[in-house]
Amino acid sequence: MSSTPAPDFRREGWAWLMLIACALAGAYWWWSVGRPVALPDAPSARIACVSYAPFRYAGETPLDANAFISPERIEQDLRVLSQRFDCVRTYSQGQGLSAVPEIAARHGMKVLLGIWLGGDREANARQIQLGIATAQRYPQVLRGVIVGNEVLLRGDLSAKELAGYLHTVRSAVSVPVSYADVWEFWLRHPELADSVDYLTIHILPYWEDTPVSPQRAVQHVATVYARVQKAFPGRRVMIGETGWPSAGRPRQAASAGVVNEARYLREFLRYAATVNMPYNVIEAFDQPWKRAQEGTAGGYWGIFDAHARPKFSMQGPVTEEPRWWAGWLAGLAVAGLFVLVGARRRRWIGWRGWAALGLAGVASGCALAWQFRQMLFACRDRWEWTVSAVACVLALLTAGLLARWIAARLGGRMPLAGWLPRLRLGWLFALAFYGLLLVFDGRYRDFPLGLFMLPCAGYALAGWLSDRGKVPMPPLEERFLALWLPPLAAIVVVQEAGLTPVAWLWLGMNLLLALPVLFDWRHAGVRLCAQQA
Repeated sequence: MSSTPAPDFRREGWAWLMLIACALAGAYWWWSVGRPVALPDAPSARIACVSYAPFRYAGETPLDANAFISPERIEQDLRVLSQRFDCVRTYSQGQGLSAVPEIAARHGMKVLLGIWLGGDREANARQIQLGIATAQRYPQVLRGVIVGNEVLLRGDLSAKELAGYLHTVRSAVSVPVSYADVWEFWLRHPELADSVDYLTIHILPYWEDTPVSPQRAVQHVATVYARVQKAFPGRRVMIGETGWPSAGRPRQAASAGVVNEARYLREFLRYAATVNMPYNVIEAFDQPWKRAQEGTAGGYWGIFDAHARPKFSMQGPVTEEPRWWAGWLAGLAVAGLFVLVGARRRRWIGWRGWAALGLAGVASGCALAWQFRQMLFACRDRWEWTVSAVACVLALLTAGLLARWIAARLGGRMPLAGWLPRLRLGWLFALAFYGLLLVFDGRYRDFPLGLFMLPCAGYALAGWLSDRGKVPMPPLEERFLALWLPPLAAIVVVQEAGLTPVAWLWLGMNLLLALPVLFDWRHAGVRLCAQQA
């Protein structure tokens, strides 16, 4: 296996082109996310109202019945928010949130008081009791009381049960009372309009059943708002939630990101300034706990991050990733690592092997840095960090071994396969398993492109450079998995209506890993038939 193979200049030329293209693509992606993007300015940095939940630190969640936020924390938060917002909307009572109206009054803010309703009738009764008591104590601070949030969407209560709770609160308080839900559910249950003083609708273009691109999102909001007004003539309609996530998986034409969040909010504020429309933006701070229910995107709807730092300004250009240069450093670091590892027991003479190692290292480093950036947003606990880190180490190990094989092959030697065939079976299984998850439970799952890019591109390049006349028959398990990868990835593209570039990249990576197996199967089968003949 150590003899010098006959050169195939056509194949080698395409291999060099692929190596250069992968390295340049990784470097270009990091450069592109670091460029400032010009956006229209908001009419003002001040916003009418914002959703406020104080559960923004690691481990904090309103789902913990024993959770409690101190008045000092709320005081600190509202002091910051009062510089940008005239009002805050809360979602529940208890857990320290009943102190919000008193503290908001000290900072000159108004409150949309939320009463949380769910399937637990006893918990609902406690929430109603606390909400009524707070509303009776601070009527001058409240803009209204919102009884229940997306209860019909979740299916926790029937419209009749919800109307009963609304009647109870309306008869006990002196401020306007409403119910908040996604706009479609108001159209499905118009009878609820008689139980509220005004309608509170949620319009979230990113989460629509047919997601809307950030460029068309504000027009979508205006269309929906007009539709609801037409369905309920003469009734006051408030947008209770609207916004855009700064991180998370793309949904068809809707792509999460800092630039798109800034774009949407600025354009929405420009639109809201031209119409007489009460509104509330979701939300003040990122909520890490929501990632357990809504995936990565659920935790990143805040105008401020979890540490109360603004993500972007309301005027001037916006940058997606200010530390974009870290991707280039990662590419150079992994290139240096591959060169060092390749120097041990080197199997080629000349510059071609070193160049192949360097290009493979740059591409691998940029891809792994992309994956690490995604992990910063997505990983919620030590277990997820451990699993993700182990997967990245295995991807780097595989990419390093493949880079040595490719370097030796392009350097004019026939390299040893070593562990590469066994590792390929593991990556085929991992890609097929994650593909199944995306097909059957993909709404909240990210695309781990950076992780799988290393083995997929590496095995594709190694398969391209292999001697087709000598490759053995792939094991049955590899052939079975390789047959499933392309259709699973194609289903994801269909689910995304063909509008998500990331889904097409996912399909491309599945093809890169599956096709060499299928080609080896075909060529080995042809040889076997020839031998039998």
